[in-house]
Amino acid sequence: MKPRIKICGLTREEDVQAAVEAGADAIGLVFYPPSPRYVSVQTAAELTRAAPPFVTIVGLFVNADPKQVNETLANVPIHLLQFHGDEDESYCRQFARPYMKAARVKPGLDLVQYAAGFPSAQAILLDAYAEGYGGSGQVFDWTLIPPALDKPIILSGGLDAGNVSEAIGRVRPAAVDVSSGVEASKGIKDAEKIRAFVAAVRAAGLMPTD
Repeated sequence: MKPRIKICGLTREEDVQAAVEAGADAIGLVFYPPSPRYVSVQTAAELTRAAPPFVTIVGLFVNADPKQVNETLANVPIHLLQFHGDEDESYCRQFARPYMKAARVKPGLDLVQYAAGFPSAQAILLDAYAEGYGGSGQVFDWTLIPPALDKPIILSGGLDAGNVSEAIGRVRPAAVDVSSGVEASKGIKDAEKIRAFVAAVRAAGLMPTD
């Protein structure tokens, strides 16, 4: 099965259109103010109007006050929540919305145990560990991923058109998530890089699994 594709950290309508036209399955909006890819609720509502039906809108939060999450959900048509901080399972499921939980991967982290701590999550997103929160833009050691987790894997961390085929071949994730790997600068996407990334994922998804 070919991996699904999420383009994250979109801040401009033209970038949403570029992602959709390239064939992305999901777009990610960042509601974490320290991030250079942060968007306000008003901007996010405007951006989602550029997304057609059947494209999943993902909202990324980091240790957010539940009131902020609920306010965002009341004003932006978010289909899937992504929690990238220190949230526990009870926090994540309180919003009665499908969610995925990010794990910042580093040696010593027991990913099997980590995933078991979020039984209500739809997936576990694996990203490289970095100081602070949000995406690191760095590739982590894929050999740290156990052969089988009890959750679908969303692979993130330093992916781009040049390495995503190898990543898919080695990890076999349910989906891949890219942000900095398709940017001209932080928060500004490059339409050609998006097209190249999507094409690389589609090509990798057609490869034999053995």
